[in-house]
Amino acid sequence: MHQELLSLPKTLAEDVARNLVMVARLIDEDPEQAYAYSRIALRLASRVAAVREAAGFAAYASQKYSEALAEFRAARRMTGSVELWPVMADCERGLGRPERALAMAGEPEVQKLDKAGQVEMRLVAAGARRDMGQLDAAIVTLQSPELASNSVQAWTPRLRYAYADALLAAGREDEAREWFAKALEADKDGTTDASDRLAEMDGVEFVDALDDDETEGESYENADDPEVRNALRASDQAEYYDEDDEDYEPLEQSAADADVDLTDEGAGADETDDRDADRRA
Repeated sequence: MHQELLSLPKTLAEDVARNLVMVARLIDEDPEQAYAYSRIALRLASRVAAVREAAGFAAYASQKYSEALAEFRAARRMTGSVELWPVMADCERGLGRPERALAMAGEPEVQKLDKAGQVEMRLVAAGARRDMGQLDAAIVTLQSPELASNSVQAWTPRLRYAYADALLAAGREDEAREWFAKALEADKDGTTDASDRLAEMDGVEFVDALDDDETEGESYENADDPEVRNALRASDQAEYYDEDDEDYEPLEQSAADADVDLTDEGAGADETDDRDADRRA
């Protein structure tokens, strides 16, 4: 890309480079904003292949598949490279044309791709099969030496994950679980949600502790009975504040709990133990 920008006047090249940097920074977190920066770069230097490619990926991330496909085709014409072939095929899927994606998977360009590109093309073809309701064909498409290999490459987690997901869609749950586990084993960078899928299959439900704390904090505020609300608030204060603290201000007790002193040192070590046990449970 740097070499391509050298063909531009210095000031223009710097402006284009700044916009492309912002595209790269934002494309995962804020695709729409990345797309906006890509359009600026495109207006400044539409004859630069790297700009057309960046604009294509920004449009692709924003699910503007027709626009993305046009930009990828333009970049390919400028460079003669086939490396964008898989993502171009995936754009056809995004446009609701899986049969075209399958046709592209059988073109001679695929043989010119490197190993990573060929695996990517296999993933796209399997996705196209699934789009067409051909689950068994999708599973067969993913069965390859790369899938069977114990060697872990950058594309390994996604390939194993796609295979597991296809198996699950076909109702082969035991095999799916095995391959989700294999995907997780290879996924050191967290590129997939294999761990979540495994937890879901095992019936594990994650609870947000912050939400629980907020709910507990609101419990006495929402209580209808004022005496119940006051007792709950007093209980919270007794648990989290020390009476010897200068800032400690015990709440006034209601008539209902006037005979129970929650802050008395002699008031039931057993009750305190019970509260501790409840929180641990």
